[in-house]
Amino acid sequence: MISRLPAWVWFGAGLLACVAGTVNAVALMGLDHQAVSHVTGSAARVGLGLAGATPEPYGQLAALVAAFLVGAALSGALIGSSALVFGRTYGVALLVEASMLALCVPLLERGLFAGELLAAAACGLQNAMATTYSGAVVRTTHVTGVVTDLGLALGHALRGSGLDRRRVTLHATLLTGFVLGAALGGLGWARWGYAVLLGPALVCATAGAGYMLLRTLRRVPY
Repeated sequence: MISRLPAWVWFGAGLLACVAGTVNAVALMGLDHQAVSHVTGSAARVGLGLAGATPEPYGQLAALVAAFLVGAALSGALIGSSALVFGRTYGVALLVEASMLALCVPLLERGLFAGELLAAAACGLQNAMATTYSGAVVRTTHVTGVVTDLGLALGHALRGSGLDRRRVTLHATLLTGFVLGAALGGLGWARWGYAVLLGPALVCATAGAGYMLLRTLRRVPY
C-alpha cells in the first residue's frame, strides 16, 4: 500500500503521462503511423516481418526498439536508480528529453528517420526515469500496466480485500494524463504538424528547470 504521495509525485506523473500521450499521438498521425512511446507493437511487427507474414519494414522497427532501449540506458546512466526519490538528477534527464523532442521537429519535417529514432529514445528515457514509487509501478509512456493495476485493485476490492485508494488514484491520474495528452497531440497535429512536439519539449524543459530550482531551495545534495 502506498503510504503517502507528495504533491510533486502527483504533478510529475500526470504531466509526464500527458507529454507521452502527445508524443505518441503525433507519432501515430505522422511517423509512418508507428507508435514510439512503447515497443510491444513494434516488437510484434518485427516478428511478423521476419516471418514474411507481412511486408513490415522490420529493420526500421527493430531500430525503434533499440532507440527506446538506448534512451532507457541513458536514463540509468544519468539517474542511477529506477526508484523514485526526490533529490536524484531528474532535472538533468528532463532537460535532455526536452532537447531530444525539440530536435525531433526539424528532422521529422525533413522526412528523416533519425527524428523517429530520437522520439523513441526520448520516450525510453522518460519511461525509465522513475519506474517505482512506494511499491507502485509508475509508467508514464504507456498505459497497459496502468490499466492492469487498476483492474487488479478493483478485483481485490470485489474480494473484500480493501481498496488502495492512493494507488488507484495514481494510476487513474496516469491514464487520464496520457489520454488528455493524446487528445492535445491530435488537435495540435491538425494545426501545426510536427511542430506540436515543441509543446512537450517546453513542458519537459520547464519541469526540469523547476525541479532543479526546488532541489536548490531545499538544499538537497546530488
